[in-house]
Amino acid sequence: MAKTELPDLEKEIVIRNITQDDVEEVAELSINSFGPDISFKQEHFKSQVDIFPEGQLCVEYKGKIVGSCSSLILNYEEYLDKNNYKVLCDNGYIRNHRPDGINLYGVEVSVHPDYRSLKLGRKLYNARKKICQDFNLKSIILGGRIPYFYKFADQMSAQEYVQKVADKEIYDPVLTFQINNGFQLKDVIPNYLEGDDASLYYATWMEWYNKDYKFQKIGTE
Repeated sequence: MAKTELPDLEKEIVIRNITQDDVEEVAELSINSFGPDISFKQEHFKSQVDIFPEGQLCVEYKGKIVGSCSSLILNYEEYLDKNNYKVLCDNGYIRNHRPDGINLYGVEVSVHPDYRSLKLGRKLYNARKKICQDFNLKSIILGGRIPYFYKFADQMSAQEYVQKVADKEIYDPVLTFQINNGFQLKDVIPNYLEGDDASLYYATWMEWYNKDYKFQKIGTE
């Protein structure tokens, strides 16, 4: 029996920087991924591309944008309220981006629901790691949703849920994915993302460390 040849999907997938011409399509993707209540709008993506174009990425599959991620550079330790999502990303406009910072802050990752079998999230995370390395940044920091927590909220606290996910006793599509991609669990954050009912407004503080980071003292050659 002849073997069926599967198409080479890798040749159909392109990861590139988002341009202003992509903003409308990326905004539609955000709505499809998160719903209209918590998704970013066109004005957010326009600002992100204008301020830090190197940090805004999209995935094209057969010419259609089916995934995206956004980020900015900051000094995380300078923020008194380290767990305030709106403050850390300037409510999506990233006007607080600091080219001289040492942390890459992950603002959002979205993958169209119809294309999640292509493992595009992993590709976007790897591309974001490359940004961190290319800019010689110490780490990537993000606040991760825990969208399956609502299923267990009547049985345990958010802290207990997160620990059970980390111990592989429970599967969570976001937290499990992030741990499998080398991110370390630092803390559990309450009241993180307004409108995230599935996570009951909790999130996790996650961090990935760039092992190639080289400390550079300001004012030295």
